[in-house]
Order: sequence, then structure tokens, then C-alpha cells
Amino acid sequence: MQSHSQGAGRLTTHVLDTALGKPAQGLRIDLYRIEGDTHHHLQTTQTNADGRCDAPLLSGDTMKAGTYELRFHAGDYLGRASDEPMFLDIIPIRFGLADESSHYHVPLLVSPYSYSTYRGS
Repeated sequence: MQSHSQGAGRLTTHVLDTALGKPAQGLRIDLYRIEGDTHHHLQTTQTNADGRCDAPLLSGDTMKAGTYELRFHAGDYLGRASDEPMFLDIIPIRFGLADESSHYHVPLLVSPYSYSTYRGS
């Protein structure tokens, strides 16, 4: 097992479009830290051509134990055909980080009518 030095932890994500069978490019992601009923917006980014963010969402001094939420703007990515509500719009994934020296990877598999996630590596 690989050991991690203090501060080596990071949070990453990866979004795959399972309907098209390719990475989800240009999908907006908001990251929040959750403290009780308060949501602290930390950053907004978007996925690159590989469906990943160009830099870790958290790393170094920003990698703190706690509860976080990623909000994936799937509706905008999937394309709005009308003013009607989309079945999937913003997909929130709330998770906890316990070990500041670990790599937490939160992938999203998305299509217009379903999504799934897991703790990746």
C-alpha cells in the first residue's frame, strides 16, 4: 500500500456521458463545503476534453476533512430543447472526506435519464 505524506491528498472527478460513450466535455461543476445548513461555495470549474478538471478540486492546504457537495450541471451539458424542466438538471453528490492525505475521486456517469457515482481511484 502506498503511503501518503501530509498534504498529498486531493479531490478529483471525471464525468462520462454514457449515452454518447465519451467523456462529458464542458460540463460545469460547483464545489461546496457543507457545515450544518450552510453551503460555502468554494469554486466553479468545468470539464475538459477528457471529462476531467484541469486541476484537483481540492489539494494541499484546501484539502480539509469535512462534508462536501459537488453539483454537476447536467441539464446545461445535455442541452435544453425547450423551457420545460429536464428530468436531470443539477446533480448533487454529497460526500465526506475523512483523511486529508488520501486521494478521493468522485466520478459521474451521466445520461439524460440516469446517473451513477462511486468512490473511484
